[in-house]
Amino acid sequence: MHPHGHTHAHGHRPRTPGTERTRRWFMNRSLLVGGAAAVATMTGCSSGSSSSSEAGSSAAGGGMPSGGPDGGGGGMGPGATQVKYADVKGVTTDGEVVEDLFSIHSTGVSTDALVKAAQAFLDGLSAKERRSCVFDVDDDEWTAWSNVDGYEREGVRMGDLTDKRRALGFALLGEALSADGLKQTRGIMKLNAFLGESRGGGQETLTEGHYYFTFMGTPSTTEPWGFQYEGHHVVINYFVLGDQVVMTPTFMGSEPTSETYRGEKITLFRPETESGLAMVRSLDDSQRAKAVSSQANGNEDMKSGAGQDNLELAYEGLAGSELTTAQRQKLLDLVGVYVGYISEGHAEVKMTEVEKHLDDTYFFWMGETEDDSAFYYRVHSPVVLIEYDAQAPLFYSEDSSSGASASPGAGGGEPSQQHIHTMIRTPNGGDYGVDLLKLHLAADH
Repeated sequence: MHPHGHTHAHGHRPRTPGTERTRRWFMNRSLLVGGAAAVATMTGCSSGSSSSSEAGSSAAGGGMPSGGPDGGGGGMGPGATQVKYADVKGVTTDGEVVEDLFSIHSTGVSTDALVKAAQAFLDGLSAKERRSCVFDVDDDEWTAWSNVDGYEREGVRMGDLTDKRRALGFALLGEALSADGLKQTRGIMKLNAFLGESRGGGQETLTEGHYYFTFMGTPSTTEPWGFQYEGHHVVINYFVLGDQVVMTPTFMGSEPTSETYRGEKITLFRPETESGLAMVRSLDDSQRAKAVSSQANGNEDMKSGAGQDNLELAYEGLAGSELTTAQRQKLLDLVGVYVGYISEGHAEVKMTEVEKHLDDTYFFWMGETEDDSAFYYRVHSPVVLIEYDAQAPLFYSEDSSSGASASPGAGGGEPSQQHIHTMIRTPNGGDYGVDLLKLHLAADH
């Protein structure tokens, strides 16, 4: 790790106090927009006043944030809750990491094409662009992510690249993700642009291009490296060591979740919604009593968003050991939706890991269970944490006369399936490949 104030080995400078001020301004602005709910969910992020000159120079694009704060201080960006990479121990149930869950081994799933695609993307950049997006493998940039549109990001911005270089970026995502994962990511980007255009356009952050690549380490088939793809409503953290990969934490969301953008009908999060409903509807009365909370779902129920890398979250709900064979398959199908966004071979490897701990996998639900209900659910085991959270609209609303509108005044109202946030993590030090990197460094020395 580099002490603050030193230039990175790759020529990248750490964030300056001015950059942090801009971030603080963004937090404060979101407090004004979000009101009491935002204050409650952004512990420690609202300190430090902002001046009008700072506000004027912010990268927030002049618009209110449309990502919305998540529970646990998670949504507006890490801010004061950011965990330094060296201090990441991961999500735990009680602050104690479960040991020996992960090991360095061969998966038999090649990462050669992935490494080549990453190298091709980096080789296509200018020297300046490359310097701006390459960090050390253990850099704090890993944990400095947010799902919010106006958050100030590092790296190379897709919208600033030539068509050829941008195509190389999508080729990298195509190797890292499954076909479903790439389609989902592109769909999120397109609906972000739909939101911007339906608000009249002119806000840089609400476009298809406002998504950034950063790289940690150098793409290699033997040495540890990774990348982060980050923007409004999609954040993919992707760690690689040999033929092992970790694609968590990954945030995916959208507002709206179904619309027509430039002639293309895009509908997102149906599998997440329908597999969740299939799981909860399979439960009998005694199982439901354990799985379904008596508390109604709120607007901001997500616990494990940005800045929550060392979250302590006790198991809640119904354990896999209490499920029938058919129900266990439904639970695996549900996890498989989220895991299935990583490239196919690596998804199989992860699902094998999940299945090993199925007895200790807990399913928890808040809210109603109708087809169009807005609800929250969580799947939580020693090796996977999934959250699904239907939220209230911030900008987008539907009415019968115009079909859809998106304006600063559309915020508020009841949670709906037109604004969904999801999260997948690997508890107990799995996120960002932290445990694998420690094991690798220990074996090397």
